[in-house]
Amino acid sequence: MTKMSRPSMKPRQLTMMGLGSAIGAGLFLGSGAGVSAAGPAVLISYLVAGALIIVVMWALAEMAAADPNVGAFSIYAGKALGPTAGATVGWLWWLQLVVVIAAEALGAAGLLASVWPALPVWALALLFLSLLTAVNLSGVRNFGEFEFWFAILKVAAIVAFLAIGAALLLGLLPDVHSPGLNNITADFAPSGWTGIATALFVVVFAFGGTEIVSVAAAETADPRRSVRRAVKTVLWRILVFYIGSVFVIAAVLPAGSAGLASPFAGVLDSARIPGAGTAITLVAAVALLSALNANLYGASRMLCSLADRGEAPVRFARVSRNGVPLAAVVVSVLFGLVAAVLELLFPAAVLPALLNLVGSTCLVVWGAALVSQYILRRRADRLGMPLPLRMAAFPAVTVGGMVLLAAVVVVGLLSPSSAAQLAGTSLLVAAIAAACRIAAVRRNRRVQWGQGTDAPVPAGAVVDED
Repeated sequence: MTKMSRPSMKPRQLTMMGLGSAIGAGLFLGSGAGVSAAGPAVLISYLVAGALIIVVMWALAEMAAADPNVGAFSIYAGKALGPTAGATVGWLWWLQLVVVIAAEALGAAGLLASVWPALPVWALALLFLSLLTAVNLSGVRNFGEFEFWFAILKVAAIVAFLAIGAALLLGLLPDVHSPGLNNITADFAPSGWTGIATALFVVVFAFGGTEIVSVAAAETADPRRSVRRAVKTVLWRILVFYIGSVFVIAAVLPAGSAGLASPFAGVLDSARIPGAGTAITLVAAVALLSALNANLYGASRMLCSLADRGEAPVRFARVSRNGVPLAAVVVSVLFGLVAAVLELLFPAAVLPALLNLVGSTCLVVWGAALVSQYILRRRADRLGMPLPLRMAAFPAVTVGGMVLLAAVVVVGLLSPSSAAQLAGTSLLVAAIAAACRIAAVRRNRRVQWGQGTDAPVPAGAVVDED
């Protein structure tokens, strides 16, 4: 275990981090985009993606319990498929997260500006990025506690939202017209399968981030027990929160409603609860900041792990006395700062572009996790190696997850926008893999010629003493 990964996070913090990363822009903003694309049929997209993420998380839990490491699925892909595959998955996930960090900063800034327009969106985004960078630099223990209370707030808000939504749909609110289930039954799939396919990639983006539990497990006391508990808790809460919330939104707000721009506020405005729309908008902003906080943590740890293996410049493997990879944190937030500047130049145009940029990259990471778990579990069973956590009904569940993921890709080809995402992601993966392979060949040549290399730091990350 490296000095970076010493146990500093509590199991309850690990659980809430999983929620903090997943319940962010994808739910509070992306749910509205999903309903706009598919109408109530977006629920099919959520059920499909939910089933897939259950299989992926159990696969990751099995591997993380056996080998807790901040490189997580990147390390496992390397063991199963070779170092180039491991590096490719690690870099792809890092790039995905830095885009998500930027999206969440702009999303939170836009929400806050809608109720408190004292500062422009770009300035608020810069402020949020600066504050949460400071939180990440303060040490994993402080970060974990900060994220825990962040997540508690938004979980409480979602529970309250579900209660109000249920009361509205059941006609229990006085002097408020209840739409009942008319919006769902009248036109369930206004855009047909094309809309469902388009929404599916929005939903995949929404569920992206749950895999951070496998990264953070390495910095948690008793990781084997903690990751099992965290995965169980995170999965059922996410499914209830996501599917429950989207059902309420689709039932209250029809596909063409202007309220879908901020769907939670739109539902509460329909319930005519004074100040509720403003309150949930503020909570949504906090939720996005919580996800940003967790994703910045994940991005920095993955970059540090890549550097520790010689797949990134060695400076990113250096950690401070309190176990924080300083350079990795700073470089992981830079794209967000650039996005804030772009928001100044192109107002309201940056966030939609970011939300459409990384949907299908999640599929590659999840696919790599499933293939890695299949290979490593087969290998462990063949060698008679004991595993602290074993996925039930293996290999049927893992193979089923692969088939479901392949079906998502096929359905995605039905929509021009999602097909374009898949094509772009394929090119990105190919470019990253080629770069990783070329870098590995050059390192091997330097070693052969005795010229030295930025090799992994022996026995763990380098520690700066200042």
